Amino acid sequence: MTTTSEVPSVGKWTATWQQVARVWALTRPYFTSEDRYKAWALLGAIVLLNLGTVYLSVLLNDWRRVFYDALQEKNAAVFWVQLWRFLYLALAFVLTAIYSFYLTQLLELRWRSWMTHKYLAQWLAQHQFYRMELGRFAAAGAQDNPDQRIQEDIGQFTNLTIGLSTGLLNSVVTLASFVGILWGLSGGFSFHWNGSEYVIYGFMVWVALLYCLFGSVLTHFIGKPQIQLNFQQQRVEADFRHRMVRVREYSESIALEHGAAVEGNQLGLKFRRVFANQLALIQAQKRLMWFTVPFGQTASVFPIIIAAPRFFSGAIALGELMQIASAFGEVQGALNWFVDNYQQLAGWRATTDRLTSFSQALQGPANSSVETDTVANQGLYSSDLEVALPNGEVLLQHLQLSVTAGDSVLLSGPSGSGKSTLFRSLAGIWPYARGRVARATETMFLPQRPYFPDGILRDALAYPLDCSEYSDSALQQALRDALLPELCSQLDRSAAWSQQLSGGEQQRLAIARVLLKKPRWIFADEATSALDEAAEATLYQRLRDLVRERNGSLVSIAHRPGVAAYHQRHWTLQPQAEGAAARFSLSEKPA
Repeated sequence: MTTTSEVPSVGKWTATWQQVARVWALTRPYFTSEDRYKAWALLGAIVLLNLGTVYLSVLLNDWRRVFYDALQEKNAAVFWVQLWRFLYLALAFVLTAIYSFYLTQLLELRWRSWMTHKYLAQWLAQHQFYRMELGRFAAAGAQDNPDQRIQEDIGQFTNLTIGLSTGLLNSVVTLASFVGILWGLSGGFSFHWNGSEYVIYGFMVWVALLYCLFGSVLTHFIGKPQIQLNFQQQRVEADFRHRMVRVREYSESIALEHGAAVEGNQLGLKFRRVFANQLALIQAQKRLMWFTVPFGQTASVFPIIIAAPRFFSGAIALGELMQIASAFGEVQGALNWFVDNYQQLAGWRATTDRLTSFSQALQGPANSSVETDTVANQGLYSSDLEVALPNGEVLLQHLQLSVTAGDSVLLSGPSGSGKSTLFRSLAGIWPYARGRVARATETMFLPQRPYFPDGILRDALAYPLDCSEYSDSALQQALRDALLPELCSQLDRSAAWSQQLSGGEQQRLAIARVLLKKPRWIFADEATSALDEAAEATLYQRLRDLVRERNGSLVSIAHRPGVAAYHQRHWTLQPQAEGAAARFSLSEKPA
């Protein structure tokens, strides 16, 4: 596979235009968005301030000629006049630089805010966050670490895009402003060859051009491995952080299993990849610095060396020599933009590639061909439903399911037969399914492992709704009905509830949500697996009473025989013979 840093020479221009197209695709939405007027106003102000900076640099260049000539001629009157002139030029330069910085940072922040909200909305829409996690390993890293891409890559992209583009604009304008000055100051360089005299006009301009062309070519040749190394560094850093987040998230389970040593080895492996890639990047940067640092230092004296013969011959005065050196520095700095910004360009390209792949993943199809309809209080129906694994293996095929008001259905089968996967398909979140599902409104799905946001208990209980929709008495009654009376006095206590509560308490708190919201249709996936049989019987009876009272239905996945007593129908998943189109089939028998 050809990496970013190994693009064949014949495709260099194609790769460059593709990079421009990627940057434009990421940039255009903001500057055509509802915030476009403020964005363009800020960008226009930044451009004007940069043009002002270049104009002040031209004035300061002319000031150097007059100031140093006054020193050479020991002209005190001109010296003091030029010193005062320098003060107001310097003050204008300082004000321009400060407000250019401020408005640039403000534009970067507004752009980052807009992109962050846009990407968050796309990531959360249609359960993309869940689907991308399912495809994390199947997609060869194309969808890895969305948190890092949203939190870090967007900030880097806006910062580098504005910084590099304004820097390039500044360099172009500086070049256009100073190349004429340098051309006029250079004079003609004459030499004899083969009996004839030749004159090179604008000699210092051509010297600056050749000097910077030489530097740019060598910089790209030496530094091009950094592009791929920067891309890889962002990935391994994100993988290392993701592993640490997983340890924190499953801290209790890891501690109970005495898995600290294993996690330490895995974290060590992840960090060794960070270290190895960072070391390779540092070495690549060191190799580049062996050229760029001497190249930059030489540039400060190089024009004086070239112009010194004219100064010592009396052709030019000290002020003109300093003006030539200043103008050469400005032209050389403008032409040297690529050399000076190579490391930033490498990081910018890597960030752009990562954001582009992430954006494509967000905008791509969800891979699910299930047509999901919501019908008011009509029960649950599926037509020709097919459920598969991410690798394409079919678990269930041609499912025709029907659950009407008043039904109660128990789904059972061997582990790995696709019970939970079938529930995800019925809920409309499993991307590897096809067919049609019609589901009633006022439906709640109870997962085996419920989620609780960190914060106060009333928020965790009402999630995802606002707790203000429920009175304290309703919240407390739901807790009591779910066998959690000890939590009734802790509605305003803040905690990490997923770690604070035991597995059984978490399942009871999830059932308290159901009893609080009173849906008509309940789908429970091993929702009482961590409870003792007495608590399970009590809570299942309350769930059954709730759906009966509301003329709804209860559909459950469970392994315990006692749960069957609360269901009238029984769906069973059974293995099919080797070579069948699907691994399992569904049959029904009385509960």
